[in-house]
Amino acid sequence: MSIKMRVLVASPKKKMLTLAYNIKNEFDLVPNAVDKIPPAYSCDKERIVILAIPAKQNAATEKFCKELNKTRAANVAILIDGTANDAAGIKEILKSAGTNVIDEVFCTKCGLPFLGGVKPEENASLIEWVNRVIKELK
Repeated sequence: MSIKMRVLVASPKKKMLTLAYNIKNEFDLVPNAVDKIPPAYSCDKERIVILAIPAKQNAATEKFCKELNKTRAANVAILIDGTANDAAGIKEILKSAGTNVIDEVFCTKCGLPFLGGVKPEENASLIEWVNRVIKELK
């Protein structure tokens, strides 16, 4: 399955980057599909952007989300190191920018910054979540 998708990471934790690359590899995305926030290559007509973010947002992430409108990304999904409640503020910023925000948030706990391991069952849950997100795209 080929879809115009990007996974942008704002977390310094290694596990978030591992999860981002697992999505890239599973969906056979282009080589630069995984990037940091703000990305080196700006978003342009992306079908979906997945934001891999920490619970506490920084100014750069908030600024990027304020600029993420429909012409840059039709849909945005959130993968968060925290709870769904932690994602509420960033969801509001994204909605006010004009993009479609996927309601279901994927929540994870990353632990220590240098640990990058992902259990097989967590990876399976992540891929199932991305498949559900793709089905909800507008």
